[in-house]
This record gives sequence, structure tokens and C-alpha cells, in this order.
Amino acid sequence: MTRIGYTMMCEQAGPKQLVRDVALAEEAGFDFAVISDHYSPWLESQGHSPYTWSVLGAAAQATEHIPLMTYVTCPIRRYHPAVVAQKAATMQLLSDGRFTLGLGAGENLNEHIIGGRWPIAGVRHEMLEEAVGIIRALWSGDTVTLRGKHFDVEAARIWDLPDSLPEIGIAVSGPESCRLAGRHADIMIAVEPRPKLGEMFDHAGGAGKPRVGQIALSYDPDEGIAVKRAMEQFRWFTGSWRVNAELPVPASFDAASRMVREEDVTAQMPCGADVQRHVAGIRKFESAGFTHVALVQVGSETQEQFISWAATELLPALRAA
Repeated sequence: MTRIGYTMMCEQAGPKQLVRDVALAEEAGFDFAVISDHYSPWLESQGHSPYTWSVLGAAAQATEHIPLMTYVTCPIRRYHPAVVAQKAATMQLLSDGRFTLGLGAGENLNEHIIGGRWPIAGVRHEMLEEAVGIIRALWSGDTVTLRGKHFDVEAARIWDLPDSLPEIGIAVSGPESCRLAGRHADIMIAVEPRPKLGEMFDHAGGAGKPRVGQIALSYDPDEGIAVKRAMEQFRWFTGSWRVNAELPVPASFDAASRMVREEDVTAQMPCGADVQRHVAGIRKFESAGFTHVALVQVGSETQEQFISWAATELLPALRAA
């Protein structure tokens, strides 16, 4: 049976609310939780972007059993991979083995803040592959010194390592990232229910491994309000990831999505209170071979209402089949 997760969307809520919401999601019966890792929101109307790793530490203490996962962290610009290795090891200890390190090649939106040029996609994938090697080397417990093509590590050691290391997921969107994930990931991550992604992942060595998808929903008893909220906060989601990865600031996403129509949003995002409409959207990921699907409820002010509705209607409907 497909596992259904809850998304702590850092771009739309402050840190205390995110922690409260994931505790409610655990109580409501969600199977796992993921968290975005941004420096900026996609659109200014979302209005938030706290530091994900602080939120994760608090979430680990506020919950008891729900697995936690970054969706996703970029270890190639804003964070050095040696620092990501340390953070992930600490999270695995704090959560008593409930943490998964989801990684990706990042977006300019979050990584440009440290200055320097934004690498082209092929270079970003090279950097990500090298970063994963550094993280795994440090998790071995050895002192690591290396001179890589993109990163240097000088006499680094992770002093607090868990007995059970986190699994690593890698985000995919095309052939190159699928090959990288197939070779180096324990888990495939994607936000599109395209069977081809899983096929390419399998061909590169990922056969039999879990794959985690994510779908945005806009639940509201009033469908008109749900659609309006989705348009205001999530219309950027209809864009191509080849574009989304390159835009530098929220104003760019606002400009790029100005011509998006309500029907464009609702074609990708179930809106309203019709349970079967939401179930149908999630089933697309199941049909594409995803073993896990994380749900994103649009709007910070609606999280408690959504979690309550999911507990009583959506999750039972998904599990009834």
C-alpha cells in the first residue's frame, strides 16, 4: 500500500507552526513527513522561509514515531556537503533513526544568496554526485581529506554518528538526474507522476528501491476559496522545472506565472472538498510506481482544518482500496 505523507512547507508557515502541524499530522495518522529547505519563498504571497534544520530538530522532539525527510536539501552551494553530512547524522540521532536525507541539485532561488555564478544543470549534477560521495565517506567515521573537482575537505570527521545511517534520496526530473539517482540513491524523489522517471531510475540501478512523490492540494469546503488560494500561492507550481531551477528571486516567479490561469492550476492541483478528486490526483503517482506520496496543503492558515479532514476522510478513502 502506498504510504501517505505530510509536507511541512517552510515557504508558507513559520517555524513554530510547522512543528505544531507535524505533531498534528503524526496524531492524524500520516505515514511520514517531509520538509522543504528554502532560503526564500517561491512567491512573496507565501511569506515565510525559516531555517529548515532548526525546524527539523524541534520536530524530532515534538513527535514520537513519524519518519522525517528533507524534500530536498541542496549540498552544492549554500551548504558544503561536509556540513550536510554532520547535520543529517545529528538529525538521525535526535529522531532515533527516523530521518531520511533527501538531496537535489537545487534552485537558483535559494543558492544565489552566497554569491558567485549559478552553475548550469550538468555541472550541478557533477557537484551533487561528488557531494554524495563526500557525505557517505564522512559517515564511515573516518577522518576525510580530499581534493575534488568541486569540493575540498580538510581533516573532517563526524564525531556523533548514529548506529543506523540515514538513507539518501535524490530528486530526479530527467535522464541525467535519474542516472545519478540510480547509481547513488537509496530512494528516488520526484514531483511529477511520470512513469518514465521510474523506468530511467530502474535502468540506472534503482530497481526495487522506494520512490517518493509529492502533490500539492488545496482543500477547502468552499471550492472557490480553494482555487483562489492556489492561484495566489501556488501558481508557480505549473512551471517547468527547467525554468524554476534558474529564476533567482520571488519576483521572478511572480512575473513568470502572471499568465497562469485558474484552469492551469486546477488541472495539476485538486481543489475543494471532493475527496475523490484528491484521491484521483494521488492515484496518478501510485500508477506511476511511487511507493510514497507526500501531500502539500496550500495555505498556512488551513493546516489544522486540512489535517483533521485528511484524518477523517482522505486517508481512510486512500486506504480503503
